[in-house]
Amino acid sequence: MVCQTIKAGVECAFMTKKGCSFNGGSCYHIIEKCEGCAKIIEHPTGKYCMVYPDPASKWAVGGCPTATHIKKGTAEENGQKINPLKASKRAGRR
Repeated sequence: MVCQTIKAGVECAFMTKKGCSFNGGSCYHIIEKCEGCAKIIEHPTGKYCMVYPDPASKWAVGGCPTATHIKKGTAEENGQKINPLKASKRAGRR
């Protein structure tokens, strides 16, 4: 259904005939870590995430899985060691 509370005119999965069914009855504003993401929409009431109604909960666990402003590197760039034998076997499968 179309949101009729905070993000008026936007399609929302939590909107019901009785109103917003999300925890607290409305979506929450984005947090600092969300700044720069392409999935932010601005409304007269503030900035909100298009994907998650509570962006802070996604960042509390470790990181937002849909963040477009965060670069996700390879295992070597993240400091993990790669077994050369396993890496050669993986490369041989391609």
